[in-house]
Amino acid sequence: MDEGPLDPFLGDPADPAALLADQEPVEPLSESEHADVLADLYELTEFRTALAPRGVRGICVECSDCGEQHYFSWDLMAANLRSLLGEGRTQVHEPAFEPKPECYVSWDYARGYTDAVQAAAHRR
Repeated sequence: MDEGPLDPFLGDPADPAALLADQEPVEPLSESEHADVLADLYELTEFRTALAPRGVRGICVECSDCGEQHYFSWDLMAANLRSLLGEGRTQVHEPAFEPKPECYVSWDYARGYTDAVQAAAHRR
């Protein structure tokens, strides 16, 4: 499975991300937070299974810092969630280059869509 894009500065002693180093260590996830992230990974797999064949490329999330939509491919979102499980935070990554917003859906939309597909299949 894709772990997201490789860091172009990996191993570079002049890595500009070194300026962003945390002052305090990251708190490990609580048991309930860990369970929530595992549930999100499971849900993301369901979303991808239902929506990727319909041309949806991933999830869009409104950034609380800048107020803009950020677009995450299925693989990048999964890599971010796995990073949360392993390191307690997501990796720094470049924003999507000229994404097509119509190819991404919100988490709530994806959840509603997959719930509807499952309900329709159950009625059959």
